Amino acid sequence: MNRHRASRHQIRRNARRMRRYGIQPVARIEDLEFAPLAIAGIARLARRYRSELAPLTLVASVLAGSLAMRHWFPEWWPTLIIATAIAAGALAIGGRWVNLPRPIERSYAAVTTAFTGTWLTLATYFGPFTNPLPAVLGIGTIVLAVPWWAHRRRRARVRVERTLAAWPDIAQAVGLAGSRIQSAMVDLWGYRFRLGLGVGQTVEDAINAVPRLESALGTTRGGIRVQPVASKKANRADVRVIETDPHANAITWPGPSITSITQPAKLGLFEDGAPVRVPLLRRHALFAGMSGAGKSGGVNVLLGDLTACQDVILWAVDLKRGMELLPWASCIGRIATTPQEAETLLADAVVILDGRADDLTRRGERVWEPSPDRPALIIVIDEYAELASEAPRAIDYADSIARRGRAPAVNLIAATQRPSKDAMGKSAVRSQMDVRLCFRVREARDGDLVLGQGMVKAGWHPHKLDAPGKFLISSPEHDIPRRARSYLLDDEGVQATAERHAQHRPPLAEVSAQALERAAETPAVPAQPTARPSPRHARDSTVRTAEETLTATLRQAPSDGVSIGDLMRETGMRRTWVYQRLQDLSRARQVEQVSRGRWRALPEVHDP
Repeated sequence: MNRHRASRHQIRRNARRMRRYGIQPVARIEDLEFAPLAIAGIARLARRYRSELAPLTLVASVLAGSLAMRHWFPEWWPTLIIATAIAAGALAIGGRWVNLPRPIERSYAAVTTAFTGTWLTLATYFGPFTNPLPAVLGIGTIVLAVPWWAHRRRRARVRVERTLAAWPDIAQAVGLAGSRIQSAMVDLWGYRFRLGLGVGQTVEDAINAVPRLESALGTTRGGIRVQPVASKKANRADVRVIETDPHANAITWPGPSITSITQPAKLGLFEDGAPVRVPLLRRHALFAGMSGAGKSGGVNVLLGDLTACQDVILWAVDLKRGMELLPWASCIGRIATTPQEAETLLADAVVILDGRADDLTRRGERVWEPSPDRPALIIVIDEYAELASEAPRAIDYADSIARRGRAPAVNLIAATQRPSKDAMGKSAVRSQMDVRLCFRVREARDGDLVLGQGMVKAGWHPHKLDAPGKFLISSPEHDIPRRARSYLLDDEGVQATAERHAQHRPPLAEVSAQALERAAETPAVPAQPTARPSPRHARDSTVRTAEETLTATLRQAPSDGVSIGDLMRETGMRRTWVYQRLQDLSRARQVEQVSRGRWRALPEVHDP
């Protein structure tokens, strides 16, 4: 309206000047006012509905181009047909590089290009008004315009442009006056735009304005994400508007994404469809969230990837008597389901850590490089809080692994509901967790407990996650709050994956096995004799007693055998010692393995 007033004043001023110099106007001032108003109105409507008018604009351009080519360059028709074929083929094959992600969009663009180029070639050779070229152009325009007018993304793009055209008023209303839209893009689930913040405004200001933005843009509650830009500029923010939740349904696990621990594992998908890739070599990880939030499902997805790696040995601790991790037993080297077993397992892990550290010192190397002959060791602990309450000594071993296990490639994967200081036992374990996956938590302060102090204020809101499997990830590669959803690996998938990968699990490295053998020579519960014999004599006596107890227990075993845990309790020796003696007796044909983890003695055979 101000522009229109300026135009009227300018017209009157020009008319006064014309009368002053004796020049008669050719029309009245009112007539001169109507013309620019009409032109401006038509131009405004054409710009506003330019997307709807795009087919007609293309037809007019092609018709004008055919007239020019027929008049000046009629001999160029072979060049036109070659260029048409190249352009249509390029759009059909590489259209994803020009924002045509779906095959149907690339096909539509290729067909439209082929039709337009072919008609232009014929019009250049014969003339644009030669029958039946005008009729072909009209019918083709109608046929090809219908998909354009019905295309959802095109309509969404026009709607978004109209919405963002009112951004100055929206910014004033939400408290971001002075900000501006720098770019916008429509995707399959909504749209996103780059916001240039005003002087003195920060990303935190935009984050705090999210509820007001949801109201001003007419979205659903929780439908707007604001995050810093990847370039780290403080006066920029990326705003994403979610109109259709891409994570509304579970995402089926596509299968293992890695074959080596040196590769980043793929745990799920972000809201824009990008994969959540996380390197795990020499890193400890924490999976946290309330009951039913999906952290056990996330651990299953991680195990599905790790069991496909032939340079990783997996140990596990599941104090829920193996309810979560026993389905993976065929792929796990050792699994502890009781506090005593957990303490023994973690103590052996510390022994392996020390043995590897000594080996690295002898070799003059700084880090343990995983390979099938020298695999990394990853210990998965489910419900870590139970470990802290039922096996306090095991927490000391876990703390040692968290502080010293990176270089020797002995790492922890811990899952818990709320990683408080009481639950984690010692703060060193939590502080050493480089990778943190936070599923839904009950309160906002729990988000700071999992992800770190001040993260909720910075835009990390795990308490707003609304479905199992949705999570936020914090790691050196992921320092921006982006919602993601983990893959779904159901019980049948776990069983099939474990059976498929069980045949390719690597053994312990020689260095690790030798460290365990040296530690196994010392019994877990040493005898307390009245006299003080020599250390060697006491050790030999204890080993002989344990061997006799082992043989007697195996002879008294029922038909289904006796478990390794029972043999450890009866002999008082470590698991490695028990396994070694069983292998020796098996080679001597004195014992047999009935099933996985269960053994019994063979009946004696007398020579006639």
